[in-house]
Amino acid sequence: MTARSPETESHPDSDGWLGDFRRGPAVFALYRETTYALGPAEYRIECNDGVGPKAICRFVDEPEPVPEWVPGWAGDPWCPWILEQARRLIAAPENT
Repeated sequence: MTARSPETESHPDSDGWLGDFRRGPAVFALYRETTYALGPAEYRIECNDGVGPKAICRFVDEPEPVPEWVPGWAGDPWCPWILEQARRLIAAPENT
């Protein structure tokens, strides 16, 4: 298990945390929102760029997920990289 960073350690919503990744000054955290027996899992990505964590994306774990980005992140050049890191954490979570 990887030690959690101070940016996410104090976050009150730690349930479902799968792991963190960073790029530049931004720390991203991936959370499993829900898992249904008959449906795909839902996930939330948060970003903390120094002013506290904020949800930036939600998506369902499907072969071709259609992520829902908050308006400030929609179309950002980092989005494909962020989703790639999220898929990596889904396959090998840090919290196991």
